[in-house]
Amino acid sequence: MTQACPAPCHGADRDRLTAFALREVERLVALDAAHGARAAVPAVRDLLLNVPELSADPAWMAGERGDLLAALAELCEVIGWILFDAGLNASARRMNARALALAHHCGDLAVARLVLLNDSMLHARAGRPRAALESAARVAGSRPLPTLVATLVLVRRAHAIAMLGGAREAEGLICRARSRFQDGASRHDPPWAWWIDQAELTGHHGWVRARLGDWDRAIPLLYEAATAPGPSYRHLFTAELLDALAGAGAWREAEDLITDLAPRAAAIGSVRTTETLARTADRLRGCAAAPPNLRDAAAFLLESVPRHVDGQERPSR
Repeated sequence: MTQACPAPCHGADRDRLTAFALREVERLVALDAAHGARAAVPAVRDLLLNVPELSADPAWMAGERGDLLAALAELCEVIGWILFDAGLNASARRMNARALALAHHCGDLAVARLVLLNDSMLHARAGRPRAALESAARVAGSRPLPTLVATLVLVRRAHAIAMLGGAREAEGLICRARSRFQDGASRHDPPWAWWIDQAELTGHHGWVRARLGDWDRAIPLLYEAATAPGPSYRHLFTAELLDALAGAGAWREAEDLITDLAPRAAAIGSVRTTETLARTADRLRGCAAAPPNLRDAAAFLLESVPRHVDGQERPSR
């Protein structure tokens, strides 16, 4: 809910708030990368409680200095991402809308594009592929997109098309994304694109193939991404790997993965990941075709993953 407008900033107050917002962006990104969204949510809630500019009507802020609006837009974008990965989808949508409005007020096209791409991902997670495509389409402008931004647009489109059953088109899009990435970052790519790397694209390629039920090609790609070093949220590729192994009926490999994963499942900070693990474990636990040892392992995994108790809508993949 939008709160009452805070007192207007003046002079040094603007400078302090701008610097504070940028420091909080760095702090939240580092916390999320190291420990996951669940660990970052308390810091987010503290910010929303104590920084009125993060909940004020963006229209009220329109006359503020551009650098302050840009810093607040970036902070709202990071908060929206954390809320999304923490499974708080409705709150994430509201924060994305705030970030987008602030970015538009100050003309920060880079942050606006990232928010739209985050929104595309959120729509896909909620099972709305056509809305995901619409959000991705809004990223385009009058000039060609920078390399990494264009790569991410293709990734988002590939997921949405795969959800709609367009196997050939989805494969073409994700292959174009990987080819575009090979061109290397351009000088016009924004700083936020630091996390778009080979492992990220490999994981998304595997995930798109898994959405299409192409287990033979999905599993090696997801395994490669799941075993590569990277930020905490990439545990999601491990969860998608287990789901693909279950879909393929690769019982021994699924049991081996659960045996490795279950002891550390409680520490996974991405609710998207734990929800996917729980859904797959529940399916395996009740699968008559699965060996008894795998069903027992799945039951143990289901007990090991943290429970999401915030009452949000249940997402799709």
